[in-house]
Amino acid sequence: MSTPARNRRKGSAWEIEFNTGMRGEGFDIERLRLAGKDDEGDHVIREDDGFFVVCETKNAKFEPGVFIGEMEREVENFAKHRGLDPAKVEGVVIVKRRGKNWRKGFVLTTVERYFGLDPQ
Repeated sequence: MSTPARNRRKGSAWEIEFNTGMRGEGFDIERLRLAGKDDEGDHVIREDDGFFVVCETKNAKFEPGVFIGEMEREVENFAKHRGLDPAKVEGVVIVKRRGKNWRKGFVLTTVERYFGLDPQ
């Protein structure tokens, strides 16, 4: 099997592990399936208060700047495609840690997003 195919398989297995684990903990999570310029992330978690968390999951070389940029575009796409107020859509990147299960993954976001600061 070629390296790109193996990497896609590992990435898909990581997405399934994360999704299954979060569902097992009671989260209302759904896998998203768009690709290309209209991609909306890998998962969305629906919260009781009408908010959404778009999750971009990564099982790849750690490139936080690239990951965050991708997540920001996908959050924007998710809100736009559904006619949602962008303030009700959060975004995070979930990065697999080598040799660890889904619960030990890293969660990446920006200071601006985390603390609800106005975008600059």
